[in-house]
Order: sequence, then structure tokens, then C-alpha cells
Amino acid sequence: MVARVMLLGAGMSFIDRLKSIGVVAVIRGRSADHAVETAQALIRGGMVGIEMTFTTPDCLEAVKRLRDSSDDSVCIGVGSVRSVEQIEASAALGVSFAVSPHFEPELMIAALEANLPYMPGGITPTEIVQCWDSGAAAVKIFPANLVNPAYVSAIAAPLPDVPLMPTGGIAPDNFLPWLEAGAVAVGMGGALLKGSLDEIEASARLVSQQLAAFQELRGNGS
Repeated sequence: MVARVMLLGAGMSFIDRLKSIGVVAVIRGRSADHAVETAQALIRGGMVGIEMTFTTPDCLEAVKRLRDSSDDSVCIGVGSVRSVEQIEASAALGVSFAVSPHFEPELMIAALEANLPYMPGGITPTEIVQCWDSGAAAVKIFPANLVNPAYVSAIAAPLPDVPLMPTGGIAPDNFLPWLEAGAVAVGMGGALLKGSLDEIEASARLVSQQLAAFQELRGNGS
């Protein structure tokens, strides 16, 4: 049986949590201050899934500050992970998940050893199965702007057990078809983070409202 980290604190299923989050906001901050302020605006707008990328200067300091200023409803992870050291430091800080744009066996092993839910990236069926069979909690479909929601449906047909999170080119005006196609969640970056902090908060609120309506319909079996 493949080893896989599928639980968060208090025994909560990681995939159930990811489904409830629906949209993970991907933040590439100019600085730790900028990243934290951006994340706080998103949270005020109703978003509860935050991915702080390692392309942000002092990424883990930003994560710590955001965690200290947020309640338990906010799920904070790291992205653009490219080294074992980043996995280990993130796990030591207590992040909820880690994401990479690619797959490296060493990173998967480190995440499993650290008991950290890890979502490596892939886009072809071979890459997706390689990620999943190595122990991924879910697979990041990246870059998603090279494909479309129908691609997710096509992948999900022979691989129904593999949770998929498309990322790249996902925007407030096009994210719902990805979820309708079977994605467990989507990652949304630049298109969500345009303008002032007030504008970012407003964009987050719009996405949160659309997501809530979609999840209510799905919950009702519509």
C-alpha cells in the first residue's frame, strides 16, 4: 500500500478540507509585508485557503505572521517548493500543506517523513500517476492554462481516485467549470490579486460567494 499523508489536525481528512476550501489563493509577494497584507485582504473577503509561495522573500516569516494573526478556519500552506530543506522547515513551522510545480522523489519522501500533505505538479497522465503512486495527497495540474476543464474530466475518468487541483490561468471568471469537471479544488493566483487591497478583498468576496453557491448546489445534488 502506498504511504500517503491524508489527515490534518483532529483527524480531519485533508481532501475533505481541500474540497471545502475549493479555491486556494496562491500568493507571490514582493515582500513578507506585502504577502501578509494580501493574504489578510483575501481572508477578509472570505477565502480560507492560502498558499504562500517560496518565491516570496522571507516566505516562512510571512507564513508565521499570517498564522499568528488568523484563526483556525484559515488553512495556510506553502508553494513553489523545490528543496528538501523547504519541506522540512515548513513542516517544522506547522503548515497545513505544501505544493510544488513539479515532481521530485526526494521531496515526496521528505514530505511523507514529515507527515505533511504534499501536492506535487504534473500535467500528463504519466506524470499524474507517478505523483499519486509516490504518495501525493493530491496532484497539482500545472500549468492548467495549457489544458481546459474537459481535460480534467478526461483524466478523472480512468483515474477517479486521484484528487486534482488545477493551477495556472485560473481566474474569478473561469474557475467554476474546473470544479464542475471534477477538480477537488483550484489554485488561483495573479488574476485574483489585482489592484489595491480593497479591490483584492472585493475579488475574494465575489469568488467566495460563487463558490458557496456552487457548493450548495452540489450538496443538494443539483
